[in-house]
Amino acid sequence: MSRRRVKSRNDDYSQQKFAVLYARVSTERQEKEGYSIPAQLKHGFDYARKNNMVLKQVFVEAETAKKSGRKEFTKMLKYLSDEKKGGRKDRATCIIVEKTNRIYRNLSDHAKIDDLEVEVHLYKEGEIISKDSRSSKKLFHGFRVLIAKNEIDNLSEETKKGMLEKAESGIYPSCAPLGYKNIVRKDKKKVIAPDDGQAPLVRDLFIQYGTGEHSLRAMVKKAREMGLSCRNSGKAITKSTIHSVLTNPIYAGSFIWNGVEYKGSHETLIDRELYDRVQDILMGKNRSVSQQWKHNFLFSGMMKCACGCAMVGEEHPPPTQARRRPAKNLGGQGQGPGLRDDCHPGPSHS
Repeated sequence: MSRRRVKSRNDDYSQQKFAVLYARVSTERQEKEGYSIPAQLKHGFDYARKNNMVLKQVFVEAETAKKSGRKEFTKMLKYLSDEKKGGRKDRATCIIVEKTNRIYRNLSDHAKIDDLEVEVHLYKEGEIISKDSRSSKKLFHGFRVLIAKNEIDNLSEETKKGMLEKAESGIYPSCAPLGYKNIVRKDKKKVIAPDDGQAPLVRDLFIQYGTGEHSLRAMVKKAREMGLSCRNSGKAITKSTIHSVLTNPIYAGSFIWNGVEYKGSHETLIDRELYDRVQDILMGKNRSVSQQWKHNFLFSGMMKCACGCAMVGEEHPPPTQARRRPAKNLGGQGQGPGLRDDCHPGPSHS
């Protein structure tokens, strides 16, 4: 007489699969072609319901030109890794995603997911990839991962090519520097144009520093008094920012791209004569004797470092008396602590 095992609720619980859903869109074009986040989520939820899967987490990646990287992908990997270490019966063992190039961007992504020993459900491709998949199935999946990587590499090449073509045509191909803003012309081309609020302040920085009567530190103070600040962060202007502005040829009509200087078609803020004069002052040339240094040193601006920058002097207060402090054994003679005179480089002898 055969026995038939009664199915319990625990059996349903052990056979039920728990999963996470990952959705990603990277460009506006992909969203227009139907790869939008809402569409991916809808199909993902439908797939989980049809296959009796419980969704424990949903990770949504919305990449844009301004915000790159895959933070949600990293969070998903950590979540699945923690679930695996916890050893719970209801741990997520499946990833539901639209297709290969939605989740993999390179071979490193593939290796990280493979190490987690989870099932990858590619609902649009009708594939389920796991450690138990046949070798031929894994091989074709590997090809798809390589194709996804090639798409990323090709997109990067095309982007760099397009930016180089813009630079060669005189259009600055990146985010506008301080004093400019990014706009779209009537011919749909993205260019830079003077910012009505910041452009006059940047121009004034060049004019004032071009007199040779102000140090960079003094220019920082003046910039802050004028209300000039970093456009994106709103943070106060620093000395390094002032130096970057004063050494950037874009304000005089040209710009550097990939180490090559191109003549720009954008509106300039200053003329080339003023820009060159500012560079001479930064290099220690044509500096006014009335420049606002606290002290005037002999040979100031005449000596230069190997890097080409002018060497400056600094003043130290003269010692009123020799200070002495304990020092370690001198000369290795084992005579106990010695005394050292701070005013002399060598040890003192009693």
